[in-house]
Amino acid sequence: MVSSSHEAMHRIFQEDPGVFARTFRDLGLPFREPAAVSLLPTDLTEIRPLERRLDTLLRFDLATGESFLLAVEAQGKKDPDKHASWAYYLAHLYAKYKLPPVLLVVCQDQRTAAWAEAPARIGPPEWPALTLRPLVLGPHNVPAITDPARAAQDIPLATLSAMTHGKDPHADEILRALASALKTLDEDTASIFIEITELGLGSTRAAQTWRNLMAVDLSFFRSETSQRLRAEGRAEGHAEGHAEGRAEGHAEGRAQDILLLLERRGIDVPDEARQRIATCRDLDTLGSWFTRAVAATSADELFAEDS
Repeated sequence: MVSSSHEAMHRIFQEDPGVFARTFRDLGLPFREPAAVSLLPTDLTEIRPLERRLDTLLRFDLATGESFLLAVEAQGKKDPDKHASWAYYLAHLYAKYKLPPVLLVVCQDQRTAAWAEAPARIGPPEWPALTLRPLVLGPHNVPAITDPARAAQDIPLATLSAMTHGKDPHADEILRALASALKTLDEDTASIFIEITELGLGSTRAAQTWRNLMAVDLSFFRSETSQRLRAEGRAEGHAEGHAEGRAEGHAEGRAQDILLLLERRGIDVPDEARQRIATCRDLDTLGSWFTRAVAATSADELFAEDS
């Protein structure tokens, strides 16, 4: 079964195939920006009952009229059997499409990347018939983007950076930069990269950091409920012409933010706790509860210091 992190590694290339050329240009490899990119079928099965399937297959058409194929594979660990599979993929693609194929392998750790990057010679030592040379992206050559401004300039590359550096000690900085950059996008576009990033981080510690960031930085700010309640609060305050109306609306919106944040983090909220939050109108108390809701593991932890 294909893992979620495995799937996300190639989805980023489907969302923005140009990230391939941009990344390798930064590494000094002369891949040109494509004029057009097409997503091709990934099924390489022949008549024989042996299924062979790539993660992603893209056709790059250059402005010069030349074309090549990019086969993307995500690799989580060393696998000696992969060399035979990769050689088959490239030979089959060349025979089928009559276009030069390139194999891109994306890794999340340096040991796997170093193994995948080493040329694999197929044939007797005296006369290797084939030499397999994948292009490899991993934490050793994908830049660690920790500056929000730089992340905003190329969000697909920043997303790839977050996924390939998910096991690094500085992963939190990369994730915060990406979270900040995503605020520059519309909600529908941002949600694509939010999902890809979470899938790509898999079961790493950074995955929980990402979920917490999204719960705080994006989800509740962009929720229709929160925006509607804040708008109602402002409208009510304006119509009645006094501060009580504004404070009432703001407190109600803040309470809903807390409940939404707990819901997005998967925290069960008993009816009694839900009622206590929803009816509270003290903004300082609500502010304290919201801060605790970011890291709380139960609804009771919100009120622990108030007891």
